[in-house]
Amino acid sequence: MSSASLAVVRPAHPDMVRVVALSAAIALNLAALLFAMRPLAPQFAAALESARVETVRIIQPPPKPLPVPDIVLKPLPKPVHMPPVHAPVHVEQHTAPPVVTTTEPSQNSEPVVPTVPTVTPPSTLPGIVSLAYRASPLRFPAQAIRMHMKGTVLLRVLVDENGKPVDVVIEQSSGYPLLDKSAREQVLAGWSFQPATTDGHAVKAWARVPVNFALQEL
Repeated sequence: MSSASLAVVRPAHPDMVRVVALSAAIALNLAALLFAMRPLAPQFAAALESARVETVRIIQPPPKPLPVPDIVLKPLPKPVHMPPVHAPVHVEQHTAPPVVTTTEPSQNSEPVVPTVPTVTPPSTLPGIVSLAYRASPLRFPAQAIRMHMKGTVLLRVLVDENGKPVDVVIEQSSGYPLLDKSAREQVLAGWSFQPATTDGHAVKAWARVPVNFALQEL
């Protein structure tokens, strides 16, 4: 017997296992496709819609300014004009005081000693009296001699209870400040007065003293 006759003839039908596996795979793919194509659930759709809502910020309008109350200004009171008060003017009446005269000293001569007048207090205003005094020799300033200065200085001297001059005021200038200053300083430094008295007691008083600076004509 030949080998061809001994071959087993198999049936011509497909493999059942492969057919079943292929069918199962197709069914799974169809199920997945259908699941993806179905409509979304209501809860999931509402969540997506809320995510798309934009946040809107409401801007409040600025507050209105408070009304400013009207300020009523009261008129100022009218000034009261007071009538001027005229103070009484006290006019001094002076008596002619004694004059102290000095002349230009020579280079080799002693200083000139002026005479010391003794004057009784005349009837003058209170506080202004004429007093006896002792004067030191007047010194003529060297600069005044060189510049030929001369003139009379009228001084008002405040004399205390001991007869000492404590203040000197220039009432009338000689026209030269140098002579005025020299006369004031010399009276304060070396002059003495007889103090004024009231009811037998020495009191402080003002006295007028003229000091004359005169150049001797050569």
